[in-house]
Amino acid sequence: MTDSNPSNGVEPSDPAVAVVGGGAVGVTAAHDLAARGASVTLFERDDLASGASGRAAGVLYDAYAEDVDAAIGARAMERFRGFDRTLPGFEFTPCPYVIAIREGDEDAEAVPETVARMREHGREVSVVEPDALGERFPLSTDDLAVAAVGEGAGWADPGSYVVALGERAAREGVTIETDAEVELVADAGATIRIDGEERAYDAVVVAVGAHTERFLESAGIAVPVKPYRVQALTSRVAYDGPMTYDATAGVYFRPHPTGLLAGDGTEPFEADPDAYDREGDDWFVENVSAALRERADHDPEVERAWAGVCTATPDGDPLLGPVAEDVFVAAGWQGHGFMRAPATGEILAEGVLASLSGAAVGDDDSPWVGAFDPGRFEGDETFEIEEGMSVRNR
Repeated sequence: MTDSNPSNGVEPSDPAVAVVGGGAVGVTAAHDLAARGASVTLFERDDLASGASGRAAGVLYDAYAEDVDAAIGARAMERFRGFDRTLPGFEFTPCPYVIAIREGDEDAEAVPETVARMREHGREVSVVEPDALGERFPLSTDDLAVAAVGEGAGWADPGSYVVALGERAAREGVTIETDAEVELVADAGATIRIDGEERAYDAVVVAVGAHTERFLESAGIAVPVKPYRVQALTSRVAYDGPMTYDATAGVYFRPHPTGLLAGDGTEPFEADPDAYDREGDDWFVENVSAALRERADHDPEVERAWAGVCTATPDGDPLLGPVAEDVFVAAGWQGHGFMRAPATGEILAEGVLASLSGAAVGDDDSPWVGAFDPGRFEGDETFEIEEGMSVRNR
């Protein structure tokens, strides 16, 4: 195997892996690869958590109806809880998660069946009558048709996760290079170019979020991943209720150290990841403020409103796996990237090492998730962007 930097003390027998992207998925993959014996260099064009992870909402739950999503969600939550006990600088806060559907919303009929499927996966979720919901939580329920409550949810600060796990990864031997502009060299396998210098590795993991399509396209690799803009805000007014998703209004909110965090100003069209407006829009602040007053009797004193970017795929499932010889990608999380990061980073680590040992996607013992195989697409598909946080997408 290739030793990309003979002077760094790496034994030639160690698999040398470059992870490009210092967000939650990239840092987790780098940490987990190193824990499994790989020699890892993590590259980030800015600072750790400076991209989508640093602007994420930190809502965490495992209440999924689909088999694969439920398994990944459960593993992610298991690791978040474990990191809460063992990772200095990171904290997971348990908090019930409410899904509220207003009268007249056609999604209301799907809730009981969806919840039943979640319960089949062992999730502690239940359908709740609106009156009972109002008795338990400080939420307005007069206009609701149905609601569901997930008990095994919580929230965390995404930036603190990335920084804390990055520090642990560095202590465990991961080399972290920030302010590093990296290119993937075309038709050269696991070779990158940085500051004009080509470096060869045994594998390259691409976890660059909204820049995925452009990053791979420059090396002649086509993937159908579109970045889209989302928004959030924080309020200075105290809030002691549950995490809540008002599905009809398209607004979620949760407790936050300053008072409350709320969002989802999803714009269903492609955004430029290098030139999007990072400030929250007036219309978004007005819409969210109205929903907060209606649902939680919360009149926000807005501290900050901002925008970030998420990534979408044609079928709403991520791309996770090989896209070229010894080149692997993780992208297209539909707004659930941080929520799944502990599990998907782990799958990346195990999948990359298995692939280097000759395993293929679809093998009986392969760590890769068949439903997320990038090979299911040609790469030139056209599709509409849909909101990731919805009743239909659970």
